Amino acid sequence: MVFNSKTWLFMKNDMESKKERLTGNEPLTILPLTSEMEEAAVKAHYKVCDRLKLEKKQRRMCRRDPGVAETLMEAISMSALECQYQFRFERWNCTLEGRYRASLLKRGFKETAFLYAISSAGLTHAMAKACSAGRMERCTCDEAPDLENREAWQWGGCGDNLKYSNKFVKEFLGRKPNKDLRARVDFHNNLVGMKVIKAGVETTCKCHGVSGSCTVRTCWRQLSPFHEIGKQLKQKYETSLKVGSTTNEATGEGDISPPKKSIPGHSDQIPRTTDLVYIDDSPSFCMMSRYSPGTSGRKCYKDKNCDSICCGRGHNTQSRVVTRPCQCQVRWCCYVECKQCTQREEVYTCKD
Repeated sequence: MVFNSKTWLFMKNDMESKKERLTGNEPLTILPLTSEMEEAAVKAHYKVCDRLKLEKKQRRMCRRDPGVAETLMEAISMSALECQYQFRFERWNCTLEGRYRASLLKRGFKETAFLYAISSAGLTHAMAKACSAGRMERCTCDEAPDLENREAWQWGGCGDNLKYSNKFVKEFLGRKPNKDLRARVDFHNNLVGMKVIKAGVETTCKCHGVSGSCTVRTCWRQLSPFHEIGKQLKQKYETSLKVGSTTNEATGEGDISPPKKSIPGHSDQIPRTTDLVYIDDSPSFCMMSRYSPGTSGRKCYKDKNCDSICCGRGHNTQSRVVTRPCQCQVRWCCYVECKQCTQREEVYTCKD
């Protein structure tokens, strides 16, 4: 449980008035925090903010609310796992260890575009959820609805606070750059991730009344599951557009536009605000390079992706015996009983 200053002040006064009745068996959530514990908690979240290697403004935003550091860590983990899931059958399987990540982020590949979009989406999603879960000091549940026929709705539940989350993430990521094409492309892809989150907001309602008559409905906003967000961004990755730069004569600012020279196999379509965009053609990711470990030794699925990810080198086949639980049944009360079944299976890996 995260304590804010108001909660702590209320608890401190309440505990002082009742301390004669303490038995020593109270749950931790109602015991008073000592100043040493509070100081240690502050230092801990400061350390997390410093370890994340943030820019000066981002570090300041991280430090001002104890819940931000935890939310940033959650967003990073969630985004990385979703990236790996969406690309599990591809040559580039979202390998982000060490030098691969740093080298990839220096280039404007379509894979880099996906990374920026999934990261901003992850932070937007995690922050909105953290607000509604009460883990933040500066935000809480989604507030007044802007639904039609408000008289017919009774607002309730605890909606995900997308309004605060969007405001925070936009401030955290910084203002739109004017001149540098790569910076504008990264900013554009960040916004695509946030827009996918916004488009997936749904209103969930619960009926109240005699025999479920729904005389009153309690409704709140919920974000789509993050797997669904990842799936939509993967689709945008598949249709991403290569872009160049032009100068807006009216404002003097740079704009993202189709490449000046027509490129075979690439669309000259003007990118929309919901399209992922990139500026550099991706490598094949077949062999080890600064961008990926390649596909040598990668497990593949014979009828699904071996031809693609093995890059024409062929694949090895190994036969092995595995034992797995099978024919499981639920027994009263309260366990599952399974038999152990042995079967032979074939494993396919890409040749060197």
